[in-house]
Amino acid sequence: MSYLVTGATGFIGRFLVARLLARMDGARAPGTLYLLVRRGSQKKLAAIGRKMGWDMARIVPLVGDLTRPGCGLDAAQLRQLKGKVKHVFHLAAIYDMEADAESQRIANVDGTRHALDLAADIGAGCFHHVSSIAAAGLYPGVFREDMFEEAEGLDDPYLRTKHDAEGLVRNEKRIKWRVYRPGMVVGHSQTGEIDKIDGPYYFFTFLKKLRQMLPPWMPTLGIEGGRLNIVPVDFVVDALDHIAHKPRLDGRTFHLTDPEPLRVGEVLNTFARAGHAPQMTMRIDARMFAFLPGSVRMAVGNLPPVRRLVATLLRDFRIPKSTLKFIAYPTRFDNRETERALKGSGIAVPRLDTYAWRLWDYWERHLDPDLFVDRSLKGRVAGKVVVVTGGSSGIGLATAQKVAAAGATTIIVARGEEELFKARDAMRAQGGKVFAYTADLADMADCDRLVQAVLAEHGQVDVLVNNAGRSIRRSIELSYDRFHDFERTMQLNYFGSLRLIMGFLPGMTARRRGHVINISSIGVLASSPRFSAYVASKAALDAFSRCAQGELSGKGIVFTTINMPLVKTPMIAPTRMYDSVPTLTPDEAADLVVRGIIERPGRIATRLGIFAALVNALAPKAYEVVMNAAFELFPDSAAARGDKQALAGEDRPSNEQIAFASLMRGVHW
Repeated sequence: MSYLVTGATGFIGRFLVARLLARMDGARAPGTLYLLVRRGSQKKLAAIGRKMGWDMARIVPLVGDLTRPGCGLDAAQLRQLKGKVKHVFHLAAIYDMEADAESQRIANVDGTRHALDLAADIGAGCFHHVSSIAAAGLYPGVFREDMFEEAEGLDDPYLRTKHDAEGLVRNEKRIKWRVYRPGMVVGHSQTGEIDKIDGPYYFFTFLKKLRQMLPPWMPTLGIEGGRLNIVPVDFVVDALDHIAHKPRLDGRTFHLTDPEPLRVGEVLNTFARAGHAPQMTMRIDARMFAFLPGSVRMAVGNLPPVRRLVATLLRDFRIPKSTLKFIAYPTRFDNRETERALKGSGIAVPRLDTYAWRLWDYWERHLDPDLFVDRSLKGRVAGKVVVVTGGSSGIGLATAQKVAAAGATTIIVARGEEELFKARDAMRAQGGKVFAYTADLADMADCDRLVQAVLAEHGQVDVLVNNAGRSIRRSIELSYDRFHDFERTMQLNYFGSLRLIMGFLPGMTARRRGHVINISSIGVLASSPRFSAYVASKAALDAFSRCAQGELSGKGIVFTTINMPLVKTPMIAPTRMYDSVPTLTPDEAADLVVRGIIERPGRIATRLGIFAALVNALAPKAYEVVMNAAFELFPDSAAARGDKQALAGEDRPSNEQIAFASLMRGVHW
């Protein structure tokens, strides 16, 4: 028995070929498997054959083209096939809702017409057309296997071409035919293998990001939606093979679907469990919005802010807009003909929860788009101009060393010339392209001079890291006569950083590309006592960045705020107590900056910092009690009190202080 298969290099096709070869071997009968393949896909076919373990001795590639009459086969090839092929399996099609309408029409409709003509010309026994549940369009209700003309909502090119292609087969009079409508085909239930991201896989990136942001036990809000009919590829192939070889079933249609499909919310939760992401315990049924007139829904959806927000979310989560119409998918599929044909075969759709983990695992290992993103620092900064203030020591120096090693033109800025040039020369000795500029960033005129010099000598700035800062740890009661503490802290931490941002932003906006990273503090989230001057100055910069991002994100400018936990740098040296509490090293802190450069998020913060801000928002009085207890537990330092005689022996922390600081790791006290 011989077969002809189109689309053998496709996902379903490769498993069907393996299944047909196994059937031919089991029958111990002579036969040939003819595979129609484009000229440019011959190497791909050979590679798939090796991977799948096909018996290539039984396979004859037919170089042709479905988009041409007769599938592009010449007279000699047609003579070779005449009267020899018992079954033609037509799987070749575009299974991509994002493809343009003309490409889909040529491949799906014209390709099916040419495949039918070929099957008739060679006198094939039966034409097996692998259609899709998409042929039903968006029919509201139960779609039976004998229904076709009743399909609705065929405006989408993918739905329309799948419907029209099946219509050609159903009207065929020259040869016998059978039609198969698989549901949403996912990976192999035993191996998880899949060849591309499609269907429910579009939501995996969203679930992974949810997992990164929240613990798995955190309840979240989701959507219920319609029922998604999901089937694994091995079920589809086994059912297709079994029904195709069963007698007296010609002229019928078979739904290769799940008789008990899950709703969208249940599907997402199943994959959330598989990927250890938070589940959507509270789900809103999308049908509740049906009471709104279509004109109102359309008007709201077309509002520029709504369109912009939806487009941004879809882009970030890599979800095609066309998939949204299936959130409230209205169609159920009756599959009684299929169940009768499969009776006694043992072939059935496995429950999604029994193999969802395999699908997730395969996706995460092989198809996760993040695997193919250049996440190296070099990929972000090589050949770019990066300015790092406070670059002669601490976090700034560690950051500069990393970006210089990654190939950036690195500009370090600090007040002290000797230490600054020493750092520059050390990085140059390591092969870095490093330049040093002295500047007092608390002096606005000096900030302007720095901006002009950098732009004149380097042309542009791609990444600005505002790291230079001043911290003052002193209670408000000791600051009544020290208003200048607030002025000088604000002058450097806020106005100095802002002056540089305003100086470099015009060039960034003109190029529609730029990144500003502001080194803030966990204290802004935790509202640390005794740091009112420092936290206020950093909070001002945070607020400016949030406002600026709203204005400039459309012009390609990214602002990243890093709420840095306590770092062991010269800035905290006057407070001797910090020698005994947990801190980050400058190198660890620089890794957070590197992460900001690579990932370009709006904010980077520790979980403790986020938790502190959340508790403060939800239970401000309770949080106030905790902060006041910390204030009483950690007194002002001798330096803050101005007690020079006590400097040498003070600030030895108690066990209680060390325990509290360890519990609130990274917070300034």
